[in-house]
Amino acid sequence: MLQSRLAVFALRVVLVVAALWLLVLLAFALPGELSDGTPEPGVRLPVQLVLSLVLVCVLAVIVCIWRLLTLISRDRLFSDASRRWVDAIVWSLAIGWALLAGFALVVTAIIYFTPEIRDPGIPMLLFGIVVLSSLPLLLMIVMRGLLRQATGYRAELEEVI
Repeated sequence: MLQSRLAVFALRVVLVVAALWLLVLLAFALPGELSDGTPEPGVRLPVQLVLSLVLVCVLAVIVCIWRLLTLISRDRLFSDASRRWVDAIVWSLAIGWALLAGFALVVTAIIYFTPEIRDPGIPMLLFGIVVLSSLPLLLMIVMRGLLRQATGYRAELEEVI
């Protein structure tokens, strides 16, 4: 029991640090980098909007994980409330992934159709980011199924007892 309390506490500390880091990125780093590095103002706003929305999706995942940790500490993980928070995580990850994949496709198309930039490095990097960012989404979909199954087993066990 003590070990799980320490793990929950450590995870909450990491979640707070990650959320603060994302907020700093969202408020200061992202706008600053895009204002210095992007020559065309017409490109700057859509890029900042998409990347900001992806960061907001990650922040939503952090909030949902915090709520799940609260349910774990109250021994209510196998409940309908936890399924709602897991569903919110899945939706946040799916929206963030779709935005990121669309952004990668647009950037790749721009690079492909611009003859003087046809460097494969950026599209390959974006492809890797999109593939790697699909892993948490797919993992949460599997975990959601496992949670649904475990919740059903717990309900059956409570009926027997």
